[in-house]
Amino acid sequence: MKLQNITQVSKNYGISTRMLRYYEQVGLIKSLRKEDYAYRVYDETALNRLQQIIILRKLRIPVKHIISILSNQDAVKAVEIFRENINKIDSEMTTLSTIKSILLRFVEEINEKADVHLRLLTDEALVTVIGSLSFSDNQIKESKEQPTLEDLNNAHEELMRLEDKDVRIVYLPPMTMAAAYASGEDCVDKASAIINRFIKESGLLKIKPDARGFDFNFYLEGQAPGEKIHGHEAWVSVPPDMELPSPLIKREFKGGLFAAHVLREWDFQDWRRLKDWVDSSDKYESDWGSPRWEAPETGTGLGLEETLNLYHFIETHNAEMNWLQLDLLFPIKEKKPL
Repeated sequence: MKLQNITQVSKNYGISTRMLRYYEQVGLIKSLRKEDYAYRVYDETALNRLQQIIILRKLRIPVKHIISILSNQDAVKAVEIFRENINKIDSEMTTLSTIKSILLRFVEEINEKADVHLRLLTDEALVTVIGSLSFSDNQIKESKEQPTLEDLNNAHEELMRLEDKDVRIVYLPPMTMAAAYASGEDCVDKASAIINRFIKESGLLKIKPDARGFDFNFYLEGQAPGEKIHGHEAWVSVPPDMELPSPLIKREFKGGLFAAHVLREWDFQDWRRLKDWVDSSDKYESDWGSPRWEAPETGTGLGLEETLNLYHFIETHNAEMNWLQLDLLFPIKEKKPL
């Protein structure tokens, strides 16, 4: 099999370059470096392993369990992990089946009794309906049909879809930011390393223990027609009068309203799902592109990712990837009444 670079793998397997780097950093896959070639590449072994990871993730196996399965040749351990996840799914299915049965009985009651809307939600009516359920009918029947990969993909997307309970609406206040940016291969790591080093060397978290860290992706025009070069900018909030060493740049963030969602298991498709939530909201609409800071080099008004618990991530855990937790922040505004 021909070696593939990180961009090709991202496109062919439908996962972000950042997720690939995460899988490398936790030891699930390994990349190679070709002589006289700037980008990391992946061989057949790495791509086969990546396919295994993708399928296991869509089966809702947590990354920490995938690490255990793929690093352990003991089949008994794999079976134990699978059974643990099966038991969790059984519990979820039983719960959902119970709720479905109650809703079905409500529908039957409404259809059978014209006046049910007058008393449906009284305590007595609720108890009567729930008490009349036959929970033996709630058992999930196993399908005899073999599920396909398309079935798995559809099920995964449905389970990962964001609902109102999954999204928070937050206001970020104006802040002065120290910013570092990089483009091309490893731009995320390069920009983040500059900011993390500055935080440590400046003693920022002793001066400003409530400092907050953000970052975002951007794209630059390449030399070839239509070519896009991936870039990344990282921020940390600083006192407005703080002197910044090169190559840091000071950014004035104007603040604003955002739809927020914690990134799940490093699945950056959550960005698309968050956009879908915003697009379907009856209260909010996208404010993507509205200038919320001035950055002629990298762009403005984009979605942000916030490093949660920045103080302990840097001070206690020395910015180790396993301790990084991100909030996705999609810029929004309230819809005006029609």
